[in-house]
Amino acid sequence: MHSPHPSTAAKSPRELAGKSAIITGSTSGIGLGIAQALAEAGLNVMLNGFGEPGEIERIRAGIEQEFGVTAAYSGADMTRPTEIAAMVEDAIRAFGQVDVLVNNAGIQHVEPVETFPPEKWDAILAINLSAAFHGIRAVLGGMKERRWGRIINMASTHGLVASPYKSAYVAAKHGIIGLTKTVALEAAEFGVTVNAICPAYVLTSLVEKQIPDTAKARGISEDEVVRTVLLAAQPTRRFVTVEQVSALALFLCTDAAASITGASLPIDGGWTAQ
Repeated sequence: MHSPHPSTAAKSPRELAGKSAIITGSTSGIGLGIAQALAEAGLNVMLNGFGEPGEIERIRAGIEQEFGVTAAYSGADMTRPTEIAAMVEDAIRAFGQVDVLVNNAGIQHVEPVETFPPEKWDAILAINLSAAFHGIRAVLGGMKERRWGRIINMASTHGLVASPYKSAYVAAKHGIIGLTKTVALEAAEFGVTVNAICPAYVLTSLVEKQIPDTAKARGISEDEVVRTVLLAAQPTRRFVTVEQVSALALFLCTDAAASITGASLPIDGGWTAQ
């Protein structure tokens, strides 16, 4: 990762060094980018997610080596409240406390409502919405007692607007924004901020893999898929980057962002301005 601009790099690590964060869904993509950004600022991090054990260990050890922090890993299943609670307990044992919680884990399924499998609906709401509630419930008491905390919920542009065939995802992401506002109000007088980041399309490996298949299915070039399918709603016609989302997450952890709470912050190339 590139170092932040010197004007911010000098402050953030001193300000946040020694604090500890849990980032769910952080073995790849946006979650991993946020974990790396927080580690670079001096936070100990607990990774969470699925993947090949050897690769996860490589990532975990790499964060420790590169940034000189403690990095732990929990394989907690985000559909299981008892495992989420256990993950928080593991983080407290490893770090002493949890100062930052980033609820990033998410899944997607695209299908018309009338044929949408109920089990897919249940899984998407469990991972994209209920998991955030269970994580917040487990960390908020300690944050209030210490009178400092940062909760960042990864919503989506689809937390603000809808697209067809994504009923469960849109419902869950709208729910995350409601949850964010409610907890922000409950925590406002305790030095704890709660915000939602709402990214549009981010070029993760998951999205990259869809491009050739979509090009083949539609009989158009991969460039056309990006411009006319994936980025049709984004006026900039550019993907949001993992680094941009990570930088916003890191900023929300700083004292400069102490008065930002209950906010839903689009990072969407102008999508929701239309």
